[in-house]
This record gives sequence, structure tokens and C-alpha cells, in this order.
Amino acid sequence: MDKISLSIMYKKILFCLDNSDYSIAGVDLGLNMARAEGAEAAGCHVYAARLHNDRFRQMEDGLPQQYQEEAVLNNQREVHDTLITKGLKTISDSYTAVFLAKARSSGVGSKGVSREGKNFEEILKEAEEGGCDLIVMGAFGLGKTGLSRIGSVCERVVRKTSADALAVKDPAFTAPRGDILVAIDGSPASFGGLKRALRLSKIFNLPVEAVSAFDPCFHQVAFRSIAGVLTEEAGKIFRFQEQEKLHEEIIDKGLAKIYRDHLATAVSIGKDEGIKIKATLLSGKPSTEIIKYANSKNPFLLVLGRTGAHAVPTLDIGSTTENCLRECNSNILITSHEFTPPARVTEKEKLLWTEEASSILSSIPAFARPLVKNMIEDAAKKEGVREITPDYMRKVRKKMEE
Repeated sequence: MDKISLSIMYKKILFCLDNSDYSIAGVDLGLNMARAEGAEAAGCHVYAARLHNDRFRQMEDGLPQQYQEEAVLNNQREVHDTLITKGLKTISDSYTAVFLAKARSSGVGSKGVSREGKNFEEILKEAEEGGCDLIVMGAFGLGKTGLSRIGSVCERVVRKTSADALAVKDPAFTAPRGDILVAIDGSPASFGGLKRALRLSKIFNLPVEAVSAFDPCFHQVAFRSIAGVLTEEAGKIFRFQEQEKLHEEIIDKGLAKIYRDHLATAVSIGKDEGIKIKATLLSGKPSTEIIKYANSKNPFLLVLGRTGAHAVPTLDIGSTTENCLRECNSNILITSHEFTPPARVTEKEKLLWTEEASSILSSIPAFARPLVKNMIEDAAKKEGVREITPDYMRKVRKKMEE
């Protein structure tokens, strides 16, 4: 595969090895990326000799009487320690040897690493110490059962790493096929995911589809819940009926428009890089709708930002990304890369708001304020109005009630 002319995503890729079908598929998939990127590759297997030795000591009380003498126990400990440590190290080196042979045949510069310790901790240490910007691993390991939703090592690594993480869920991978699906919610993280998807589209020659999901029902459910506990006096203070009407008339429609705008931005970014993007808007709880859509489409890859539009600094992974990691059937790339679209893509033509109009806008609940502002400004632009006044706000409201 020839190198691609777009900017490089990854310089160092860490491959997690355990000889499971998922790990083997991850190596095959990731080496394609490494070759196209001109990236260095490291294959890492973690073995737990100390854990086995600790378990042996815990079982000593249950050994037959002839093994209970201290001299005999010390001898057994030494033999067990030698066999387990050397044996596990030999297995680990065998895994890395197979990886190195594949990497060489793919023309990828590589090294093999065997580490002793707790699996996810050592993987994270190796990624950080090696300066890796992508971790490729099977979504499941050798311990997968029929009830497994996601492997524990995979989930822990994804949560704690600052690098991108590719969780391979297709154990039968031979060649890339299908679409690259990317979830967009307007956050820099989601647009960072889009940039990754566009790069991968060039590498694998696959189409890209951007999908957004908005939930028009949540606030309605919340309002009905509030209505059941408000006293008559509290209801008057909260102005419940007005708030509910605001949602029905403005917020539900406004949410759809906001997410359509996010998709339009995604399409524009793709156009800039010469890639035509299909845009799909879904209605419902975002994680549920994206999971259902992805599983029905069966894409080659689902790309998600690590966090979303409502992230706080202490958050390790967003709820939508977390749910998709567990429930989607496709390979999943979770990226920490962020991208803020240039102003020409997202900045709207500015309108002048009078002081009185701004005061009215500020009295609207904070969660609804951006939606109301967008609806009024969109109406103004269509009519060629340059200044937003209280009278114009009332005019827009009246039109919506008609």
C-alpha cells in the first residue's frame, strides 16, 4: 500500500499481543495503518509471573503433609518460580516473535516488548514510555465468554490512556470493507474523530458517513417529572406551562437544527479534503440510536471522540462513547484528537441585539437560551433583519404559535 499524501496521524503504534483471534486481527489491521503512516510499531505482551507465585504461596497450606516442611517448601517455591517465570517469559517472547515476523513482511519498522506485571498497567506504561500515539488491541482476550460485552483490559486501557485506542471487534478481519462511520455532536473531540476518519478513508479507500443523534424527548420527560412534585405556588414561580410550551415550540425544533448544522459542518470539512461525506441525523437517546444504527449498518469502523459536547475536565470517557464501546459490533476507534472547524465553517453572520432584547434573552433558562437565540437569528436572516429588538422577538414567537 502506498503512503498517503495527507498529514500523518500516528508515528508510533503499540500493539497488544495475547494470541487471541481479536489480537491477531488487530495486528493485521494495525500494520496496514502503520505501513501507510510510515509509523514505528511495537508489539507488547504482558505476563504475570508474580501473580502466579503469589497464588502458589496461597495454596501452600493445602499441600500434602510431605510438602509442608520448610526445606521442601523452599525448594518447591524455587522450582515453581523458575518454571513459571521462565515459561511465561518464553511464551511472551514467542508472541512478540510472531508479531515481528509479520511486521517485517509488511515493511514496518518494529520492536518486541515483554513486560511483567498487571496487564493494563504495563500496557499503559509501555505506551507512555514509548511515546505511542495509538494503541491497537483486541476488544476481547482469551478469557472471552458468551456474556462478555467488552474485555476488562481493553476497557481499562481505553479509559486511562491519553493516546488514541483502536478496539478490534472483528476477529475474522482479512481486508477493510464497509463504511467508516463517525459520530458527530459538534464538540472538538467529535470533529477530531472526523479528521481521523477522513485520513483512514484515504488509507483504506472507504466511504465516510457522519451520524448525529439528538434527543427531543428527554426534556419532555423531565418536565413531566417536575410537574408531579411542584406545588401550585412553585408551579407559578417556575412558570411550568410556559416552559413546557417553550420546549414544544422552540427547543425540539432547535435541537434538530443544531445537529443538522453539525452535520453540515462535517460535510464541509470532508469537501475541503476531497471526500464526499454522507450525513445522517437520528432522533432519540444518542448512544441508543448510534448503537442501533451502527449495528444495522455493520461498518468497518466506528470513530468516536473520547468525550463529547458536555464533557468536564475530570471525565475519562463520555457516556455515549462508553456505551458504544460495549455494545457496537464493529471495530471502534476512540480518539483523543481534537479539531475546531475554521470560523468560515461555523461562524454565523453576526446580528445586532439591542440591550432590551439581550435582557429578555438572558431571562430565558440557560439550557434553552442558545436554541432560542438560533431560532430568532435564523428567522432574522431569512427576512433580512439586521437588528434584534423585543418587538421582533415577539413577532417570531407569534409566528411560531400560528
